[in-house]
Amino acid sequence: MYQRQLSFGEAVTKALTVNYCNFEGRASRSEYWWFFLFNFIAGLVIGAVFVWSETLEYLVSGLFSLAMLLPGLGLSVRRLHDTGRSGWWIFINVIPLIGQLIYLYFTVQPSQNVPNKWGGVPNLVA
Repeated sequence: MYQRQLSFGEAVTKALTVNYCNFEGRASRSEYWWFFLFNFIAGLVIGAVFVWSETLEYLVSGLFSLAMLLPGLGLSVRRLHDTGRSGWWIFINVIPLIGQLIYLYFTVQPSQNVPNKWGGVPNLVA
């Protein structure tokens, strides 16, 4: 058995439909980082498209960020669950610099290969 890695499209679709506001279960490393890349690219596109109007850029960027808040938080909590940590560890980010580095370390860790108290191994292929 091995853990199948999601594609870019699968990860974004899963985060925005099935798991839009889901804080339970686990999320694989690929699901988390593909969604992170999606948000980064969307921010670049919004900045490039609305370069002529700073006010409109702020408005669209703010609305996009607001729409991505719950799926991003849910995905972050599920990613922490996947590494065997409580979702409350997300608050380590309030500690300047050191907190973000610790959180980054948590998110790059591989999935636990066994079911834990938050669920089974995500994307497991027999």
